[in-house]
Parts: sequence; C-alpha cells; structure tokens
Amino acid sequence: MKRVEVRLSIAAVAPLLDLIKAVADELRVHVAVPVALVGADVDFAEVWREELLKSQREDCDRLFSLFDQEFFSDGVVAFDRDNAEAVLRACAALRLRFRGTHLEKITDEELEALEASSNMDRFAETEKKAFACFIFLDELQKIILKYLDPLSADGDEEIDR
Repeated sequence: MKRVEVRLSIAAVAPLLDLIKAVADELRVHVAVPVALVGADVDFAEVWREELLKSQREDCDRLFSLFDQEFFSDGVVAFDRDNAEAVLRACAALRLRFRGTHLEKITDEELEALEASSNMDRFAETEKKAFACFIFLDELQKIILKYLDPLSADGDEEIDR
C-alpha cells in the first residue's frame, strides 16, 4: 500500500493545532455548510443532518489521529489510502468553517491575493492565525491529492515541509 510520510515543522504546526481543534469541535455540532432541505420531511432532514455531523466528527478524528506521539517526537504525519479520503474531507470541512467564521471579513479576492502573497500586515492576529490554519489544511489536501492519486504508482515517499 502506498504511504506518504510528511515531515512538518513541529514549531510551526503545533500552535495551529489548538485553533484547528477548536474549529473541529464546532463541526461536532454544526455542519460545515448549512443546507436547507426544501420540501424535505422534518424527520428525514434531521436524520440526514445527524449522519452528516457523525461523518464530520469521524473525519476530523481521523485527521487528528495523525498528530499523535510520533508527530510530536519527530514531526512526521503519514497518509495512506486508508486515511486519505477522511483527511481530505476533514480538511475541506475545516477550511469551509474557517472561511465562514474566522475569515468571513476577508473577501474571496483578498483571500486569493493573500494565498499568493501571504501579506497579512493589515489583519488582526486572530485572522492571521486562522489564515495560517486555512493554508496549512490546504497544503495537506494538495499533498494527498498529489501523492495518493489513484493513477500514480505505488511506493513509499517522504516529503519535508
């Protein structure tokens, strides 16, 4: 089975994990993107919402399982085909939640420009940290999509970030 190990800077990532965890805790009770099921049966809508929340919780738990003792001792997180989809979904849900809450005052155009330049001088510290989390989660998604593409050859790889 293909496995990708990514060495991350503990000093850079550890401070982000508290905020990411806080946002993940919000996803335990709030769907990442609220959707109204127009015309749907109330019971059906509630069951659907609860299943979505359960899936979000499981995906976020899977993401946080990467940041275990091994990560805090050598800075390595490992992705494989067993955890890749759940981690992708967790990152997507978390990024959507960051976008809708912590980064809501930043326009889409500003956000795209920031991703290209990382010039956050005019933003508050809380927005800077939220943006760093947003970009970190984006990078995790890109790594998974690049190295665990179903069309790529199997084999282990290690990446330094």
